[in-house]
Formats: sequence, C-alpha cells, structure tokens
Amino acid sequence: QVQFEESGGGLVQPGSSLRLSCQASGSIGAIYGLGWYRQAPGKERELVAGISSNGPHYEDFVKGRFTISGDNAKLTVYLDMNMVTPDDTAIYKCNGWPDPWYPWGQGTQVTVSL
Repeated sequence: QVQFEESGGGLVQPGSSLRLSCQASGSIGAIYGLGWYRQAPGKERELVAGISSNGPHYEDFVKGRFTISGDNAKLTVYLDMNMVTPDDTAIYKCNGWPDPWYPWGQGTQVTVSL
C-alpha cells in the first residue's frame, strides 16, 4: 500500500513562490511516475504536473511557472510554484502519474490572496 503525505502549502500573495513536498511511503517500487493534482472549491480535480524517468510533464496553465522534481533517495516529489495567481488556490495532492490509482492523502492547501 502506497501512502502520500503532502506539505508546504499556505496563504501567499499573488506573484509569490512556494515549494510543495510530497513524501511517499509503502510499496512504491512499481510506481511509473508521480504527479501533483489540485482541486479548487467547486471544481473537478485536475492534473498539474507529472514526472517519470522520461522527464516532466506540465499542464498548459502552469508551464513556465511551476517545476516538478523528485528525489528518489528521499522518496519525495516537489512542486516549485512561482508567480502564483488566485486561480492557483486549491488543495494540492500527489499520486501516481499518469494514473492516480493510489489512496489519496490529505493534501496541502494553497491559498493565493491579497
């Protein structure tokens, strides 16, 4: 069973930067890739970015602003968020990518507001 624990969220102003972390644990040996997903109030959950041995993938709305990276030794995947806008306000969670078939963690709340 794979488990994820996300951290790093908070309340920030538009244009700010922050780093999210996702610590994976459990039987993760067979995971192809990991991704960051988000869900804003009243909206469907959506993919933000994914990473595998083939490299990173970004959704269009974060290209040039967000960077996904991983530390295999630490079993951790990061999301560096730059130039955030109020539209980035959401709960951010990590899971397998491209298929998020593992149990979801609690996520970390990112709120972008003046």
